Amino acid sequence: MTPRDTCSLPPTPPNDDSAVRARLANSHVALVGCGGLGSNAASMLVRAGVGELTLIDFDVVEESNLNRQLFFRDQLGLPKTEALAATLRRINPDVTLHIHTTCATEENLVGLVGDADVIIEAADRAETKAMIANVLSEQIPDTPLVAASGLAGFASANEIVTERFGEAFYLVGDLRSDVRDELPLIASRVMVASAHEAHVAIRLLLGHPEP
Repeated sequence: MTPRDTCSLPPTPPNDDSAVRARLANSHVALVGCGGLGSNAASMLVRAGVGELTLIDFDVVEESNLNRQLFFRDQLGLPKTEALAATLRRINPDVTLHIHTTCATEENLVGLVGDADVIIEAADRAETKAMIANVLSEQIPDTPLVAASGLAGFASANEIVTERFGEAFYLVGDLRSDVRDELPLIASRVMVASAHEAHVAIRLLLGHPEP
């Protein structure tokens, strides 16, 4: 299957609940990263009714993750993809999940995201974020990518915004704060950013490409 040109979907009327639910139920979002951004965004997508998710992450749940990521103490040591999948199925047992417990690379990224309608970048490292953006813009430029940059620290949550660059690239964050500046990662601010990413994806799936 090939992905839809999501940015060109006809808009779903905002007051037609059945049409909204049907569109979301037949949509597919891929998340590259299942940590603070990815785990929380995934739960919001499932609660909103998105019917199919792809989860990509190579890491395992550690105690240091519990301050901002959607995991629990009894999941320590489990692959993040498997732990998150179990939680998402508790929210909606009927959700379709594709689990890839592996590291996303230039060579495998497009194959991992498959026919997703929207891709959410939820990686930790700046180098990985850049790789994801470069590969997807070159190989599947019509598939919207929602990325994040600038969510560290405890500055005002009102500084986190969503900007659209070009036809299919969306960037969430304050675009400047960085954990490499020794700024802490605070659950509330991370979750604001993950909510932005999830909401942009939902709007795209419903045919509203403006952020």
